[in-house]
Amino acid sequence: MKLLPKDNFTDLMDALSQQALVYVPKEVTGVLKFAPYSTPDPLRLDATNTLLPPKDMLFPQCQKMYHYGIDNNNEMFIDPIIESCDQILFGARPCDIRSLECLDEVFLTKGFIDEYYQEKHDKLLTVAIGCTQPAKTCFCESMGLNPNEAPSADIMLHEAENAYTVEAQTPKGEHALNAWEPFLTEGEVETAEVHCTLNVDSTNIKEKLDKLSTSPELWDALSIKCLNCGTCTYLCPTCYCFDISQENKYKEGVRFRCWDSCMFSEYTEMAGGHNPRPTKKDRVRNRFMHKLNYFEDRYGKMLCVGCGRCVEKCPVNLDITVLIDRIGALSHE
Repeated sequence: MKLLPKDNFTDLMDALSQQALVYVPKEVTGVLKFAPYSTPDPLRLDATNTLLPPKDMLFPQCQKMYHYGIDNNNEMFIDPIIESCDQILFGARPCDIRSLECLDEVFLTKGFIDEYYQEKHDKLLTVAIGCTQPAKTCFCESMGLNPNEAPSADIMLHEAENAYTVEAQTPKGEHALNAWEPFLTEGEVETAEVHCTLNVDSTNIKEKLDKLSTSPELWDALSIKCLNCGTCTYLCPTCYCFDISQENKYKEGVRFRCWDSCMFSEYTEMAGGHNPRPTKKDRVRNRFMHKLNYFEDRYGKMLCVGCGRCVEKCPVNLDITVLIDRIGALSHE
């Protein structure tokens, strides 16, 4: 068994940061998030999940797409802007690794490849760590995950008393471990397994929602207190709604995309003023149907990974776990 002694941890991180841009969980102005590694700042591998997910490493909150304009010969030009570098996502929890799998489905499958996403995806190394302290709002096991394992991560770590176990899980991970060898040892240690304290019954949730998709008993009560603030969508590791806009200056400009939210009334508003989801109830219903029904229809997995961020930060306590329990109760009536 390969081990990374905790005494060697800082030396490894210093070495990795010379090879790539390394994002680690740390506190930045009081907010726990993934941010570039720097020696003086303490890492928070011991903390519960970060407030902000790592999705912006692949799908930035605001991203330039191309530069366009009219040149000196009065001819139009379009120059794609694809900016990327080698990145390492270090210390991600299994739920966040699963969220990247969901984003991969959207941006890299079904006959369409987003070249901006793919460029960043191909240059990203993922290093996951098994959970040591699930938050009281974590329910990933109810969504079919194991908080101790992230099978699709390139490298998997588990914390022991004085070391981390290290296992390469992909060819990319095996190649990356070559650079880790000076910091690793061999040995046997015991690691503890953890489990979520919050559990809901998501069995056959898609089929249950097929029958309850227009149920007023379900959606009226759920949506009445929603503020449509969008907090849930911006903190969610799997939400990927975006808008495309441009910034013009004389004969040239830049087109860019930025995160949007299906909870905003303007998101589905058309140029003629028609809005197919005009009410708060319509938007709440669409969001949860997408998480628990539509996405599974198209990609074969649920779009909720049970990270609990929306549960923790919704200002009116609109709780997806309560929704799942309510779906179960209504399906038996």
